[in-house]
Amino acid sequence: MSRIVVETSIAAPIERVFDVARDIDVHVASQEGHREAAIAGRTTGPIGLGETVTFRARHLGVTMTLTSLVTSFEPPTRFVDEQVRGPFAAFRHEHLFRATATGTVMTDDWIHRSPLGLVGRIVDAVVLGRYLRRQLIARATVIASIAEGGGGGPSLGA
Repeated sequence: MSRIVVETSIAAPIERVFDVARDIDVHVASQEGHREAAIAGRTTGPIGLGETVTFRARHLGVTMTLTSLVTSFEPPTRFVDEQVRGPFAAFRHEHLFRATATGTVMTDDWIHRSPLGLVGRIVDAVVLGRYLRRQLIARATVIASIAEGGGGGPSLGA
């Protein structure tokens, strides 16, 4: 298993950051360069407990489809999504939110296991880990921009 942790300070209230972070349209906007689209399950707006979303996107030159399920939901401090179908042997993405004097610290705690045994572990060590960290940072940057902007996101009334 590989783990990536990304912390982002956001100058916005915890409730706002939580809602922006779980918005499917915001996620799609954060992955614009990968032609990502939500194609099944919850395809727009904020996702909640027990809901799934299926994304199709092009990553590392390959078009992939991934379905995740929200398995834990504790507004406004935490939610977890986990792959139920897709390219990983497994993944779990815990989204944590902590109020601070200046806003919110959002933590992405991502754990995944690559497929293909030893070959997958080598690809993960050489390419995938850095690639996924960049994707998490890109997503966090878009979330921060929308949450701090005071306006809505794609489905939050912008």
